Amino acid sequence: MYEPVIDFIHELYHSDDFVPLHAPCFIGNEKKYLNECIDTTFVSSVGKFVDRFEEMVADYTGAAKAVVCVNGTNALHMALLLAGVEREDEVISQALTFIATANAISYIGAHPVFIDVDRETMSLSPGSLRKWLSTFADIKDGTCYNKETGRRVKACVPMHTFGHPARLAELVQICEQYHIELIEDAAESIGSLYRGRHTGTWGKISALSFNGNKTITTGGGGMLLFQDAELGAYAKHLTTQAKVPHRWEFMHDHVGYNYRMPNINAALGCAQMENLDRFIDNKRETAEKYKIFFKDTPIEFFSEPEECRSNYWLNAVLLPDKVARDEFLTYTNDHGVMTRPIWGLMNKQPMFAGCQTDDLTNTYWFEERVVNIPSSVRL
Repeated sequence: MYEPVIDFIHELYHSDDFVPLHAPCFIGNEKKYLNECIDTTFVSSVGKFVDRFEEMVADYTGAAKAVVCVNGTNALHMALLLAGVEREDEVISQALTFIATANAISYIGAHPVFIDVDRETMSLSPGSLRKWLSTFADIKDGTCYNKETGRRVKACVPMHTFGHPARLAELVQICEQYHIELIEDAAESIGSLYRGRHTGTWGKISALSFNGNKTITTGGGGMLLFQDAELGAYAKHLTTQAKVPHRWEFMHDHVGYNYRMPNINAALGCAQMENLDRFIDNKRETAEKYKIFFKDTPIEFFSEPEECRSNYWLNAVLLPDKVARDEFLTYTNDHGVMTRPIWGLMNKQPMFAGCQTDDLTNTYWFEERVVNIPSSVRL
């Protein structure tokens, strides 16, 4: 039944062997820039590529300031801290996300609240968020509290699933109404646009990821995006151990974090940024080929939402039910094509099982049907 899928993917990637889910693509100045780091000995957190990488991403996204971090999880942790999230606060997010989203909330000692996703975006649903807040939110002196727990609801973290933007305009409006900070988990969505504006520039702060399997990679790495350049400068200070500049003295004015990205990783990022548009164009072309192939089959290809231009980081298909999903996963992986189900839901992880949720109707529906299929750049 799934043999045509296997044949199509092998042909698409010109491979008679194993087809990975998402491999990095190095076709530019990666070796040149890495060699420059080695030749100059600037391989650690000091070097010209760090600043250049931040400037390239800020210019590309339209952010007022970009600050590199060791990884996307660190970036999200710092974003929450800078937004004022404190121990025993609550942070609204989605159960349909990678574990890093919930982990970053927990690093602070805050409590995640998991709200359902939209069927059209696979990301946090504005309708479900408004419904939950209308039931549980209590506004006192410009601060939102959860009537059931008594805790302060400080932030909301939508995640742009597989690079498909959430309905950001509505989420911004709801968060403003309820005095909640909007922080975007844009780990998967570099190059994705909502209403012509880059994801990661709608919330107060956002976090990007440059892991080895992302659209562009620095090996490991992340970045913070800011609408407020002064807040971004403060983030740079905190993520570099809060060291007060001096020619030789070691003075630190805050509890800082060693979240600095090494120059050697940033060098890789600069080379990758030079080809980002080419990568995204190719990935969108791949997505279109998948869309045409799966048309009029029992397998539905998940396409970008309205008013969006997605980077199609990971292509996703929807199977009719969990039985068909598991059959598809077994057959494809047995025949040299790497596929994966969507992540295990956050509310089903033991450490988050006691967190408050809404009904998660769409979340459970996606859990039983979503499979990611090969999505590497084909260059």
